[in-house]
Amino acid sequence: MRALMRLMGVNTPPTYRVDEACPLVLCHVRQDAPLMHEGAPVHTLYVVRTGSLKTVKTLVDGYEQLLSLALPGDLLGFEALYQGTLPASAIALEDSTVFALPVNRLQEMRQNHPLLDYAIHRTLSRQLVHASEAAELMAAVASDVRLARFLLWMSARMVELGQSPRRLLLRLSRRDIASLLGIAHETVSRAFSSLADDGCIKVDNREVELLDIGRLTARAGSTRGVSAEARPRARTAHDHNGVDVPSTWFGADRWPDGETS
Repeated sequence: MRALMRLMGVNTPPTYRVDEACPLVLCHVRQDAPLMHEGAPVHTLYVVRTGSLKTVKTLVDGYEQLLSLALPGDLLGFEALYQGTLPASAIALEDSTVFALPVNRLQEMRQNHPLLDYAIHRTLSRQLVHASEAAELMAAVASDVRLARFLLWMSARMVELGQSPRRLLLRLSRRDIASLLGIAHETVSRAFSSLADDGCIKVDNREVELLDIGRLTARAGSTRGVSAEARPRARTAHDHNGVDVPSTWFGADRWPDGETS
């Protein structure tokens, strides 16, 4: 329980009593295996411990629309409590582990652990912010601008996890990225090439290095014909190596608890 709440951004004091009557189950999910199935009854909520998963909804024409990316600390399945069934599937992008929270004991666990209740609310609030940021990826017309914003968004997520903001290992395939950004699969490859030719990034298969974050931020600044020069410059924060990194194109600074920018 302490590890779960720490993962969700809440540190428990040394005197905090853990109720051993509510043991947590840790599940392992193999790469490409489904953790949750769209339309199935919701019996369990999950918090990602390691790895990453994607949530996918199958549309009426059979197209699989990628909705979101779940990283360590993210909560999966909570939205299903409204209708009782899962609105989307969750599929592991790599070998992953998740904490399982049984729905029929969730209220009991939240009552026995008030900090868990706070941790859930905090996590849901953070995920709403991320969902809002992801929606802003679609505000740009040009595909290379959408991709630039996506890379800056991923960079900010890596900072939250204490990882390098400049070296990204994209577990999503090009087709997944195209689905998330609402552009054609072939366009994603051209957008990567455009950003690489401009000196913004270096691409090696699924490894992407952000070479010039300032230039990448400028490319991300074009929205519906508004030039990057006409927009305010993005604020910067220092990563762990003292390198200037956009606090995020989309919002306020978000650094791990206890750290200052």
